[in-house]
Amino acid sequence: MKKWFVSAKKADFTEIGKKFNITPMTARIIRNRDVVGDEQIRKFLQGGIADLYSPWELSGMKEGVSLLQQAIANGEKIRVIGDYDIDGVCATYILLTGLKKIGANVDTVIPDRIKDGYGINEHLIDGAKEDGVQTIVTCDNGIAALSQIAYAKELGMKVLVTDHHEVPFENTESGRCEKLPTADVIINPKQERCAYPWKGLCGGAVAWKLVAALYETYGVEMEEAYKLLEFAAIATVGDIMELQDENRIIVKEGLKRIHHTKNIGLKSLIEVNGLERESISAYHIGFVLGPCINAGGRLDTAKRALELFASEDKESADRLAGDLKALNDSRKELTKEGVEEAIRQVQETGRRSERVLVIYLPDCHESIAGIIAGKVKERFYRPTIVLTDAEEGIKGSGRSIPGYNMFEELSKVGDLFTKFGGHPMAAGMSLPKENLQKLRSELNRNCTLTDEDMVEKLSIDIAMPIQYISEEFINELKVLEPFGNGNSKPLFAERDFHVLQSQVLGKNRNTVKVYGTNAAGCHMEGLYFGNPTEFLKLLEKKDTISITYYPSVNEFRGRKTLQIMIQDFQ
Repeated sequence: MKKWFVSAKKADFTEIGKKFNITPMTARIIRNRDVVGDEQIRKFLQGGIADLYSPWELSGMKEGVSLLQQAIANGEKIRVIGDYDIDGVCATYILLTGLKKIGANVDTVIPDRIKDGYGINEHLIDGAKEDGVQTIVTCDNGIAALSQIAYAKELGMKVLVTDHHEVPFENTESGRCEKLPTADVIINPKQERCAYPWKGLCGGAVAWKLVAALYETYGVEMEEAYKLLEFAAIATVGDIMELQDENRIIVKEGLKRIHHTKNIGLKSLIEVNGLERESISAYHIGFVLGPCINAGGRLDTAKRALELFASEDKESADRLAGDLKALNDSRKELTKEGVEEAIRQVQETGRRSERVLVIYLPDCHESIAGIIAGKVKERFYRPTIVLTDAEEGIKGSGRSIPGYNMFEELSKVGDLFTKFGGHPMAAGMSLPKENLQKLRSELNRNCTLTDEDMVEKLSIDIAMPIQYISEEFINELKVLEPFGNGNSKPLFAERDFHVLQSQVLGKNRNTVKVYGTNAAGCHMEGLYFGNPTEFLKLLEKKDTISITYYPSVNEFRGRKTLQIMIQDFQ
């Protein structure tokens, strides 16, 4: 069971409300997101293009632009090596489009998930050398490819790394020491030497910053760079980056452009999923469009999504979009089977008591290991790694919980892996099969998570009885969008909601519609999209419950009514 608590961060909400023309309740929600000070609040509410940081503040940007200028002037062949996930695909498309715009002789290679694995490798470097490539630009990868980039340098190629992943390190007597690749230039805000004001950029956003700097250098109208912001926004949401500071602006501005996108492929992907361009939100990127883009790299080839974005005719775009949607539908079914098997394994092998779950699914498609890990993590609320058989050894992905830095914990047992990398909350790895049990035991032996850490905490913004809901307040909440990681939808709580009627809806019978009242006699309709069986079981025992909710307006045949979207219950 989750532990509920009401966030009680202090500020003068009345004063903030007056200053920014919002209600004190909205001011409280903003404070709960750790947005403090007039300038930060202004940027949160009103931030736009003018508030984006200069790309030149990124360490290595000046040198990176200079390296590419020289390569273009000399007519060198440039190759962009990206990654097969949504961030890597978008980053690759941004760089490819930007470099072509300024006259570069450029092509791209996106690794095959099964054949090549993550990021740049010797096979791709040999291929580049054979094709006469003189300059390699990585995106969304490269920071951990120490031996691979050293090999490219040995073959006489120049390498520009653009990445956003954690920098590998080793602990020495004098403290932590970064292990950087021997690339000619590295652009990654995570480097210690980089003083960029916002460290949380995704790979697509770093790529966009490089293109913006190149356009400025070559005298290209900045509006051309802003056209590519929609792909930086898709990458930011798709890679589950925190929607704070500059990321919030990138997504906000990117969504505006998606609503009127001229990109034929993106339009087709929106249409094939039955969405309206003008209503696309961060939610649609995260749960509808993004999974389709990812599905190519998971079950087929990421080149399909890249080809979609580069489409110049509607017929081929529609075909590619349809293929990606079909692949995503297949991925959903495979994921469902994998999650069921993973949960069965945890429950039947006595691993339920382990603080770090390391699950081996030999027949699982390696591309969905991370999705399965995420769903198992949600079920048991503990760090989870899912591994499966690969061409060499086993490989997989991990997903973590707050309080457990997965990248750092894997670094402590780095000698067990042939390759690993990632973030505090997610990581990917390859290792010999014989190291599986040692990995499981070492991660659990080193784990310092307490029982309290492994109880999911649900932060409620305001304990607000439902009679205070109004259409005006619901409309005001829109100023807080886009919602996502780091800026979750506001959560409200009603202590005593008395359910008078309930019914199960939907072809999959996964929605419960309720009608109820609170202690003040306010009646309201609610919808619950979680676990209907569990919810109805509780209602059989007790019809007055505590709920967390988000308010909304239901519009049906021109008539508007207030309703609540129930998130959780006790």
